[in-house]
Amino acid sequence: MLTKIIKISSAAFLSLFILVTILVGAAVHIIPDRQAFHVGDKPESNFIVAIEDFKALPTMTSTERIKSEQAKAKLFGFIPIKEVSIDYYDDISLYVGGFPFGVKFYTDGIIVVELSDVNTENGSKNPAYDAGIRTNDVIIKCNGESINDASKLTKIIENSGGNAIELTYRRGENEHNTSVTPVISKDDGLYKTGMWIKDSGAGIGTVTYVSPEDNSFGGLGHGICDSATGELIPMERGNLMDVTLSGVEKGLVGDPGEIKGYFGGNKLGSVLKNTNCGVFGFYANIPKEASRLLPIGLRGEITGGKAVLVCTLDDTGAKEYDIEISGINQSASLESNKCFTVKITDPELIEKTGGIIQGMSGSPIIQNGKLVGAITHVFVNDPTKGYGIFIENM
Repeated sequence: MLTKIIKISSAAFLSLFILVTILVGAAVHIIPDRQAFHVGDKPESNFIVAIEDFKALPTMTSTERIKSEQAKAKLFGFIPIKEVSIDYYDDISLYVGGFPFGVKFYTDGIIVVELSDVNTENGSKNPAYDAGIRTNDVIIKCNGESINDASKLTKIIENSGGNAIELTYRRGENEHNTSVTPVISKDDGLYKTGMWIKDSGAGIGTVTYVSPEDNSFGGLGHGICDSATGELIPMERGNLMDVTLSGVEKGLVGDPGEIKGYFGGNKLGSVLKNTNCGVFGFYANIPKEASRLLPIGLRGEITGGKAVLVCTLDDTGAKEYDIEISGINQSASLESNKCFTVKITDPELIEKTGGIIQGMSGSPIIQNGKLVGAITHVFVNDPTKGYGIFIENM
């Protein structure tokens, strides 16, 4: 009899253990690693999972817009499951963008865009390559002094007299020192190192928002990247320029289209940051196109289903177009620019552009009367689909 009771008890305990293990595993998968709330709200708990060890934060000071803490998720209120990042946001309302902007920028250092051999009397040579320099390295010092001007470095090389030049360059997060000895080109008689370099660039995108408090803006929803490597271009400073749109090239499968335009002559402000989540800076004055003020919607407020994006395709101004949101990744990090999936459903937009095209990056997404994010990428095999970024990441 005792043996039977032990067997039944063991079986019950084993079943309970398996059930709890399954619940823990399911909870770890289901509960987002990161959650966002407005000040005064608290993470919701239920009889199975409780978010504990966390209290609603007090009202932000005048200089604070976000606070973050770690909280513990517990099964049945006492079995620790995982730690969750909780972000609290002040009540924020922003002017909705949807209009184009241009950026002219200077890089933080000089980018090596290509390496090619120099034709000399003694055959083809590439001193830069031989010294260890590679494409996309960023030269930050020449002979011990900081340098950001490509034309200045070119003059130093041409006037070197064939003497070695000491260069410091950055590759990824690491800095390296090397010595490069220029050689005379047989073609034009100038000293060269075999490097093609640049210190500036330009691009066109869409403004996502403008802050009514300080004229700050965010756009693109992703960074300005090198076309060959996909890596962020290190930006030192930039100018925010006006743009005139000149047409639309419709997107096709495997061939993304683009919004075409050209820079006007007016500097509208400054660009200060180029990040994975967008380009950021300040307008000198709130642009006239920024007239619609909406509260932001955090990741927990976004739902799968209907929404609209706002973009400008011609001189008639910004318009709203219907989209569908799906595949929301509530656990996306604050550095992610692929937080949910977007499908263009508006027949007019599909007819005009074929879907998402270059230049639409940064187009604001509105759902339930709130600014929730922006368009960032297009699926090459289906231009009607792409990715969006949470507005809080911007």
